[in-house]
Amino acid sequence: MNKNKKPKMTKNDLKTAKRLMKYVTEKYKFQFILVFFCILISAVATTAVSLSLRYLLDDFILPLVGQKTPDFAGLYKALTVLGVIFLAGVIATFIYTRMMVYIGQGVLKRVRDDMFEHMQTLPIRYFDQNTNGSIMSLYTNDTDTLRQMISQAIPQALMALFTIVVTFISMLVLSPLLTILAVLIIFVMLAVTGRIGAKSGKYFVHQQMSLADVTGFVEERMNGQRVVKVFNHEAKSKEEFDQLNEVLFESASQANKYGNMMGPVIGNIGNLQFVLTAVLGGILSVAGIGGITLGVMASYLQFTKSFTQPFMQVAQQFNSIVMALAGAERIFNLIDEKPEEDEGYVTLVNARKDENGNIVECKERTGMWAWKHPHSADGSVSYTELKGDVRFEDVTFGYNEDKTILHDISLYAKPGQKLAFVGSTGAGKTTITNLINRFYDIQEGKIRYDGINITKIKKDDLRHSLGIVLQDTHLFTGTIRDNIRYGKLDATDEEIYAAAKLAHADQFIQMLPKGYDTMLSGDGEELSQGQRQLLSIARAAVADPPVLILDEATSSIDTRTESIVQKGMDNLMKGRTVFVIAHRLLRFETVMRLLFWNMARSLREVTTKTSLNRKELIISCILVNWNFHKKYYRDRIS
Repeated sequence: MNKNKKPKMTKNDLKTAKRLMKYVTEKYKFQFILVFFCILISAVATTAVSLSLRYLLDDFILPLVGQKTPDFAGLYKALTVLGVIFLAGVIATFIYTRMMVYIGQGVLKRVRDDMFEHMQTLPIRYFDQNTNGSIMSLYTNDTDTLRQMISQAIPQALMALFTIVVTFISMLVLSPLLTILAVLIIFVMLAVTGRIGAKSGKYFVHQQMSLADVTGFVEERMNGQRVVKVFNHEAKSKEEFDQLNEVLFESASQANKYGNMMGPVIGNIGNLQFVLTAVLGGILSVAGIGGITLGVMASYLQFTKSFTQPFMQVAQQFNSIVMALAGAERIFNLIDEKPEEDEGYVTLVNARKDENGNIVECKERTGMWAWKHPHSADGSVSYTELKGDVRFEDVTFGYNEDKTILHDISLYAKPGQKLAFVGSTGAGKTTITNLINRFYDIQEGKIRYDGINITKIKKDDLRHSLGIVLQDTHLFTGTIRDNIRYGKLDATDEEIYAAAKLAHADQFIQMLPKGYDTMLSGDGEELSQGQRQLLSIARAAVADPPVLILDEATSSIDTRTESIVQKGMDNLMKGRTVFVIAHRLLRFETVMRLLFWNMARSLREVTTKTSLNRKELIISCILVNWNFHKKYYRDRIS
């Protein structure tokens, strides 16, 4: 970040401002036109009050001075007209102020809707490359700057500009000679406000960027607070936060220093103009030059006093506008982010077989699914039953073009087959499942699903046919029932209960105060890690997908619970193609327990053979255990 670089309104800023105003005018065009006219009325009314001093003094008050029986009818009439004008200005101010609040909140709603709607279309890669805190800052800090600009900065800036124009015309009408002095003072004001505004605007932009960094850091440390405490990282975290906070402090203090400097500087320039105008006006009045009367001087001095205020308002709102444009640019960068491409045209449909054994599409749920494959060549449509046959053919992939993770990988999983990926961290196990879901697209080769290239299948339909249980579970704010139903939004309560029993989660759910209606918050912090993972398994079970991906699905469950869940997992995996990701096939505790249990069983078997000596007894035990574990591993892997 180059702090010596002077900020200025670039073409990109003007493009951002134009795009932001499009949000205002598209839906609130009539309201904004009404605001425009109300601001104009308010500016004219404010100027008319100052201009009326001349006519009140010269035409009504001074002629009545010295009269024995003054007639106040004309004065009362003029005051009535002035009161009506003043009231119209007050009403117009009230209308445009309330209207801009309504427009501002409406625009923010549209911006947030567009951001969130577009965010749902972004690929996983975007969220891997951007921190959660930085994205959250778009919805909070950056949108708040838009609110301030739309509801405050824009109307105040328009009001100031109208006031400057109307006031300048009125001053020119009152006294062209005194207006020459006002023009000279205007150039001084523009030079001063331009210099100070450039500095404050630069630091306000830096402040917004630093605020996003601080927000991202705090969000990250909040999520990892347990890790921070476990490894006694509090002091280091505080040091890192202090560094980011110091940058924010410097930017904010500099921005507010120059921003707060604007008012006193312009105010003193205005006082200087008032004094010079009074002296010059007095000299011209005494000399009889320019037709300057007492009423002209009173009105002109009033204009002089109020003339500097709009300049100060414009300068102050300039900072808000620059800061809002910086936030708007970040928001539009998200909205302009390239969405996830989906060129697929093969869809997933409910199906059944007719009396001839042909697959027929139907609207009702039958428990049978099929891929609907339209053929553009002849306009025909073919149907392929969804079975879960997944094949990798010479697949090459890398998250970055210069670093390949998978080299010419070929593998297959037949319908109902269980395929395990075992290996060290970084070996590419999770990468393979990410490719099946098309979270990322491969560089070379093909992945076929029931004989269909997955690039031809619409991503929503592809993922609808897949169930996944992740190592890191995520539960949403809501009831346990709602979190399980997340796997299938139209699932009945009976299906939810069945899925929970299948995952062996029903027992602990029934022990909770409100059972399935127990509210969860903060990613289910009320539950243990094992209980959260059981709910994740139940969520996959209720979806009832033909292909299941288990990414260390029982890594956070204790040995006893794992043995119980394994029975439910076996039921869940029946008839499905299953991809299992694991660093190890069995826990050490499970292996030791099985070893001792099988050793005891072996001893019982061989002790009946009294003719065996000690050496033969040991060999017999080893052979029995070897045959058992060979069968056990074969059953677990296959």
